[in-house]
Order: sequence, then C-alpha cells, then structure tokens
Amino acid sequence: MKGDYQELVDEISGLLGVPATLENRDFELIAFGAHDGDDDSAMDPVRTRSILTRKSTSAVRSWFEGFGITRASGPVLIPAAPEAGVLRGRICLPVRHRGVVLGYVWLLDSRPGPTAAQLASAMAVTDRIGALLADEERAGADLSREFRAVLTAERGWRYDMALAALRTALGPAAEGLHTVVCVAPWPSGEAPSARTVAGASALCTVPWQGPRGPAAQHPSAAPGLRAVSGGVPSRPGSPGRGSAASPGRTGKGARGGRGPDESPRTAVDTAGDGGTDRLADGGADGFADGGGADGGGTDGRALAVLVRLRAADVLAPALGAAGRLAEAAGPVAAGIALPRRGTADLAASWREAASAARAALAEPRHGPVADWASIGPYRLLTGLPPGLPPDPATAALLAPAHAELARTAEVFLDCAGQVGRAAAALGIHRQTLYYRLSRVERLTGLDLDDGEDRLLLHMVLKTARL
Repeated sequence: MKGDYQELVDEISGLLGVPATLENRDFELIAFGAHDGDDDSAMDPVRTRSILTRKSTSAVRSWFEGFGITRASGPVLIPAAPEAGVLRGRICLPVRHRGVVLGYVWLLDSRPGPTAAQLASAMAVTDRIGALLADEERAGADLSREFRAVLTAERGWRYDMALAALRTALGPAAEGLHTVVCVAPWPSGEAPSARTVAGASALCTVPWQGPRGPAAQHPSAAPGLRAVSGGVPSRPGSPGRGSAASPGRTGKGARGGRGPDESPRTAVDTAGDGGTDRLADGGADGFADGGGADGGGTDGRALAVLVRLRAADVLAPALGAAGRLAEAAGPVAAGIALPRRGTADLAASWREAASAARAALAEPRHGPVADWASIGPYRLLTGLPPGLPPDPATAALLAPAHAELARTAEVFLDCAGQVGRAAAALGIHRQTLYYRLSRVERLTGLDLDDGEDRLLLHMVLKTARL
C-alpha cells in the first residue's frame, strides 16, 4: 500500500516537474518526492519538519486550513509566508473520495507554474490516491470489528481467533506500545472513524453496565441505593449490636478524646434525618423504591479506543483522545488503562480502562478522565462481582433517610479518622461529628475504634458509589 502511494506521488512530481508531498487529512506524512539537490529553496522549514517528523504542527495545520483547503475540490494556491517558515508558496491538491477530503498533495509553487492541463492531470491522480485512502479507511472499520470481538469474547478459541485477526490487521504495530481508553456511557451505538481520533488504531462500541450518572446514586447525594431485606442483623455472640441495647461500642476516645462521661447527645445533630435511630421510611427493607439490585447499573454502550503510545510514561495521546471524545459526547467519563506492549493483554487493559471510567463517574474528583493507576481503592472495588448486595451490617446506613450519616462516615474515614480534619471538611462542630458517628455505630453495630470495622464500612461506602 505504501509503495502504491509513493508511485502516485512520483507520478504527480513527474507531471508537474516539481517535488510533491502527500499527507493524510491529519497532516501526517504518507509519501514525498525527491527534490533537486541544488535547489535549497525546495526545503523550507515547514517541508523539512514534515519529512523528518512525518507530521506537521497544529499551528502549521491551522494556518494552511485557513485557506479553505478542507472545502476545496480543486487546486488551492497558498502564498509564501516567511514569518511562518513557509519560504515558498504552495499549491494544494485536495485528495477526495466521494466528496470527502482524505488528504492533501502539496506542491512547491514555481514560475511560470503548472498549466491548467497539467493540474487537471494531477487531480486525476489524486482521485486514485483518494480511492486507496478510502480502501484503507474501510480496512480500519474492519479492524474495529476485530477489536470489538477481542473485548467481548470469552477466553477460549473465539477470543484467540479474534486476537489473531486483530494482530494481523495491525501488522507490525501490534507489537508496539498501546493503551486502551473507555468512554462511558457512550450516547450512540456508532463509533467514530479511527481517522478522526489522533493516535487511535481502532475504535468500537461495546455493551456497558455502569452508574446512572456521576456520583448521583451514592447515599450522600441522592436516594435510590438498595439495602438488603431484614433490617440490621446482629453478629453471632453479640446480641443486638445494631440496637440501643449495645451502646457500649461507642465512646472509646480514639476519635479525638470524648470523655467517658460525655454524652454524645450534648451536641445538636444537623444531619437532617430527624435525630432518631430508625430505619428508612418506606419499608422494612430500608430502601426507597426504584433502586436496582445491581447497584444502580443500566444497560448502554461504551466506546473503546486502542491508542498508540510513544513511551510508557507519556500518556498525552490517550489523555488527549479521551478528553476530546468525552467533551464531544456530553456528560460522560473516560478511563485509561496502564500502557502495555503488544496485544496479548488487551482484555486486562479493557478491564482497567472500564474500571477507571466507573471510578470517574462515581467520584467527581477522579474525573472526567481518570487513569487506572490513580483511582486508589477503586482498582480493587471495581473488580467485585456486579450486583453484589451491601453488607448486612451497613444496609440501613445506605438508606436514603440516612444519607447525611453515610456522608459523615465516609468523610471521617477519608480523613483517616482525624476528627479535626473531618469536622472542618463537613463544616460542623466536633461534638456534632461525635454525635453522628455514635449514631452510625448504633445503626450498623460497627465499632469505629476497630480497624477491621472501619475498613469494612469504608469499602461499603466507596462501593455504593459504583
């Protein structure tokens, strides 16, 4: 294919008697004709950079596009601009196929310049180039189908066949450095062309089941999360830990020194749930109608993108692609997997990218674009089986009526149990914080002075966001 392009570029150079350069519509170099070694003016800074780096800068691209080349159907004369590094004028021959611009042939302007007949002959060659580029783009669509097959197939012979087909389609690039990007929820069943996303080798849409919206389903934000039926159970050997009969689990002083004679009810609770230790209104199961047993997930689509990288520590191509796609799609989030060389671990990369997208939807501080390495505990929590019900001890706390208590507990645990920090983050008095935490303990039967109880509660509250 590359040889075909070179032959066609050489044909144009021969027709017009000047060196020609072929770039795709992203201004990436495809082929170029040799210039006369005695003519130094043929190698101005813009052409030199294009040949050496195989692409033009965004500034050069914007400058040339300003002359209307994306809309033109015939040759466009572009004057010299020494201040922009363009020492000689250009003639641009747009390469189109069925009305769509796919690339550009660039000629250095000379005097007296090509005749109208010569330019017409050159434009006929660009038609053949356009057909080749269109064939290559269609091959890219097939590649996306193979990419989808790899991401959706279960391990086994079908997965192995899909992976082999993807490797064949990618060619030598299959052994290069890649990452996978997940943009979710994707508003359309159609994936954009890989040509429209810089650095993308393949794109496809895949089934997605995730949160309804960014953090909207967490108990601290809105109702709708399920708890389990049966109220708050007691632990074996500990009767009534979730009831008023077990107040001895609170007030150990580990949260900032509440004295043994200090009543937790000496402060006014501003949680807004009525100051009573009751389950949520609306049923003995402790949740409002409308929550799903799957934790709020809905069926939809996500966009998967296979992105080429130059270095494992430079995620700029993936971040740029994820950011532009997320911005164009609306209120969505994007996740980026760890960089990997080759395609053997694409399934793992997709899990990481999807996990990072779920984390960005669940925690606004991670979004709108999150990479898997930065999502902390969600690296583990997103791996839990879908539809896992909340732990029985925390069921009542996840009810809508106790949203403020759940938020208080989460902030307290996020602050590593430091009362001063947590109270400041919540904007409440320390005594109010003590009171709310004592209510959390009575409601759940958990001891917030116990490390394992703290860990359990913290994981439950984070998982609820998913």
